[in-house]
Amino acid sequence: MWKRWLITCLVVAGLAAGATFVATRHGAGGEPVTPETVAVETAKLERRTLSTVTSMPGALGFGAARPLSGHTEAVVTWLPAAGATIRRGGQLFRANDQPVTLFYGGLPLFRPIATPGMKGRDVRIIVDNLRALGYRTGPQRSREEGELTPGLIAAVKRWQKDLERPVTGTIAVGDVEVQSGAVRVESIAVQPGSPANAQLMTVTSTRKVITVAAEPAEAATVRRGGRVTVSLPDDRTVKARILAVGRNVTSSDEGPTGGTPKLTVTITVDDPASLAKLDTAEVTVNFPGRTRKDVLTAPIEALIALSEGGYAVQGPTGLVAVETGMFADGRVEITGEGLAEGADVVVAS
Repeated sequence: MWKRWLITCLVVAGLAAGATFVATRHGAGGEPVTPETVAVETAKLERRTLSTVTSMPGALGFGAARPLSGHTEAVVTWLPAAGATIRRGGQLFRANDQPVTLFYGGLPLFRPIATPGMKGRDVRIIVDNLRALGYRTGPQRSREEGELTPGLIAAVKRWQKDLERPVTGTIAVGDVEVQSGAVRVESIAVQPGSPANAQLMTVTSTRKVITVAAEPAEAATVRRGGRVTVSLPDDRTVKARILAVGRNVTSSDEGPTGGTPKLTVTITVDDPASLAKLDTAEVTVNFPGRTRKDVLTAPIEALIALSEGGYAVQGPTGLVAVETGMFADGRVEITGEGLAEGADVVVAS
């Protein structure tokens, strides 16, 4: 009879949140032994905002490398080292021992800038870059097109003199190379002595970016300008935003998912200084998903699977059947009769 009484006590005590029970056992000789006390661990229900997160592997680097070719009939006499950064006005390489200079713009030089009075967007690139480098070019009539005026010719001559180039007042195709901005030399493709009108090197942006190879369905859920967080190898987490979502599908032949189509998502961090000690690294990018605001939540460990299906939690008055919603951050959204914020529920220890 005492055994049935002991089991009943155990069951009742296990169902009471935060309760303790004392069970007296008799030894073989009928002598009572020290009572045992069992504590039940509890947690409080809380109202929170839950958000799901999709984590994807990413690669920190300088973005995709692109080829850079010379456009002059000459011989390469000097090349920069891999990893070098070239900015506006700097020399990308030397051809016939003359510097080939980097200018910024969106249009390559396709003709000599030589005929006084000639106009065009390519002339405007010369105007804008010389001005940015501190040379006075004189007035220009249009903001869209440049004109090779006497003032601009004089500026070209001063620039050529400073570079120790022949002072002609004209710029030939191949004297400058036009890129969208500063470049970082990723690799060198030739050696001095090679023809200059070929691919000479590969270059990247100077800005560090993170690239993620996402499946099309995953990429469809992210938008340019969207906010993400990035987990770095040293356990730091930094804020970032989506810079671009690629449109060209590529396939990887490596690994168990070889051949799976992918889209490249490019991400930039808010604080570039946070990456100062890293040039390349494997990182994790955390993309936000669905959000549920101000919902009643319990620790996932509080859920009790019912034999008839569904879930319950053990509250102060016994088992309460619950409907579950979003799972996130180790908690679950629940609704159930009589449940309120601050109530205690039993959790698995």
